Amino acid sequence: MGTLGRAIYSVGFWIRETGQAIDRLGSRLQGNYYFQEQLSRHRTLMNVFDKAPVVDKDAFIAPSASVIGDVHIGRGSSIWYGCVMRGDVNNISVGSGTNIQDNSLVHVAKSNLSGKVLPTIIGDNVTVGHSSVLHGCTVEDEAFVGMGATLLDGVVVEKHSMVAAGALVKQNSRIPSGEVWAGNPAKFLRKLTAEEISFISQSAINYSNLAQVHAAENAKPYDEIEFEKALRKKFARKDEEYDSMLGVVREIPPELILPDNVLPDKQAKVSTQ
Repeated sequence: MGTLGRAIYSVGFWIRETGQAIDRLGSRLQGNYYFQEQLSRHRTLMNVFDKAPVVDKDAFIAPSASVIGDVHIGRGSSIWYGCVMRGDVNNISVGSGTNIQDNSLVHVAKSNLSGKVLPTIIGDNVTVGHSSVLHGCTVEDEAFVGMGATLLDGVVVEKHSMVAAGALVKQNSRIPSGEVWAGNPAKFLRKLTAEEISFISQSAINYSNLAQVHAAENAKPYDEIEFEKALRKKFARKDEEYDSMLGVVREIPPELILPDNVLPDKQAKVSTQ
């Protein structure tokens, strides 16, 4: 942020603060009859110190997520609801096509006891399951971190490897490519199959497609949301079997049809019936 940018930001900040001060004064003058509105100060993207998040225009950041400080998020990646990515004392880097699922926490360490700098680096096409914790670690391309797993400082998860759900990977551990680690503390469990390695890539693609749907839904204006609610109410209780007996054909409005790249198995099943 340049000198002009900082000046504009400061002016905006003081205008907002002045408005809140006037509101508080008005509330006091109203005495026991005032209603105090609680203002949420949540910001999806927030700078800290002189660092601000850098997010690709094709990435999806859920409204309830918090991306703070020195965080870089690549093309087609998705940060889901309730996630916190806090790049305050070091930086966080997320590649392209990666998904960090709901309620996960990604943080960094300035350094460990030996003085090693510990940012958090997450590669391309990585899946990080719900409620995972990643702290000062590295997850290479096309790796998979299961739900509720914890990766501590200095951990390296190599390409095409998997951390099982609920695992605790202790400091400075390295999970070699093609292996599954599980347990507390996490240890080698077995080798990944070819089908499981393919699943890792497909999981990232599925989430990238699904993120486009959520991004479009979150971008809808209020009137469009209300219009779709009315359509769903109108078409909610139509029975296709009963309609076929009457010879009635009801077309589903295009607003209610999911894209072909979302839930592909379900779409294929419908088309074969």
